[in-house]
This record gives sequence, structure tokens and C-alpha cells, in this order.
Amino acid sequence: MSKAPYKRILLKLSGEALAGQQGQGINPQVIQQIAQDVALAHKAGFQLGIVIGGGNIFRGVSASAQGMDRASSDYMGMLATVINALALQDALEKENVPTRVQSAIAMAEIAEPYIRRKAIRHLEKGRIVIFGAGTGNPFFTTDTAASLRAMEINAEIIMKATKVDGIYDMDPKKHPEAKKFTTISYMDVLNRGLQVMDSTAISLCMDHKLPILTFDLMKKGNILRAAQGETIGTLVQ
Repeated sequence: MSKAPYKRILLKLSGEALAGQQGQGINPQVIQQIAQDVALAHKAGFQLGIVIGGGNIFRGVSASAQGMDRASSDYMGMLATVINALALQDALEKENVPTRVQSAIAMAEIAEPYIRRKAIRHLEKGRIVIFGAGTGNPFFTTDTAASLRAMEINAEIIMKATKVDGIYDMDPKKHPEAKKFTTISYMDVLNRGLQVMDSTAISLCMDHKLPILTFDLMKKGNILRAAQGETIGTLVQ
């Protein structure tokens, strides 16, 4: 097999994906399957940092739209990501994968504080690092947190694993004729208003020439396939 194109990867998982068909909360079967897929990539020698959303528990933007203070609701959303991070850590450790959770908001009893050099050292030692609590600041999404952490740990790509198998020109659930892109430029994503990541995250990646690969998380083995450079999903570059 040819040499894999990436060594260090930032994997972005949506919180909603952890809920499975139940729509909210954490589905034990789903998180177990995700952990098994992440473990496959880890055992193949890839260094993995993970940023996880919190939408299966609490969405700050939705609460804000209903009248809650935006900063307060965003902090609640950050706490939801830490709950998901701890659940994923538990599932990964059941697969015998050494894991550390680092939180952007100090909570010493359950997670390490986010320290860039320490995170890189964990990766070098073969541990998976799960970054919780977003950036630690309100008004920034976990997509932006993923872009920021990817650059800080010198990741070579962001892999955004979702419930869709790539980027389409229209919503494929509403429009069966929707066309899927194999590759697309950052500017096209921004100009077309495609819902890949928020515009702040896309702009950050564009400024630092960091590619983004979106693919279907629910298909078993896809994380390893993506890491090995197989043609799946859509590459933004």
C-alpha cells in the first residue's frame, strides 16, 4: 500500500451524530461504533485530535433564538461538548486506546486544561486527545474550535465526519437531483453558502491552506479509509 497522505489529523464529530436515530442524548451503540472506527485509525498509526460538538444535548444558537442570552447559552453548549468528550473517552478506553480530554474551560476534576504543547506531546506519545468546551469563548462554534485546534497542533487536514456522505449543491434529502462534489474550493463553499462549516472556520482554513474532508461517519471503516487517502466524501481545498 502507498504511504498515507496524512500523519496528524483533526477529526471533527458532530454532536447530533452521537444521538443516532433517537435524535438527542447519547446512543451507546452509535458511540461504540464511532470508537471502534477511531481505534482502527489509531492502531494504523495515525495521530488523532478530536473536536466534538454538543448539539445532541444542547444547542446554544437555538436557545439564543428563543430568547436566552447568547453568551449564557453558548457556555451551556460548551458544557454539553465536555459531556460528549467524556462519553467518547470512555468508549475509546474500552477499545484499549489511550485517551486524554482537554477542556478550554477549567474543570480540573474531570479534564486537563487545554495546553497546546501538552496536547502535541500526547499525540507524539500515541494518545488520542479530545478537545472539549469549544474555544472557551461564546459566539464561536465547535467548527471554529476544530479549525483553531487543527492549526495549533499542526494537523495536516480536518476530517469532518457527519451524517451526510459529502457536500452537495442542494440538500440531497429534499432534492434527489442534488449533485455531489468530489472536490470544491473554499471560495465556492463561501460564495454558495454551503453548510459545510461556518464561514469563520472556512476562512481560517483558507487563510492557512488547511484542507477539509467531509464524509459519512455512519459507514463503518470510513474514518480509516479517509485517513488513508481513499476517495470518499468531498475535499475542500
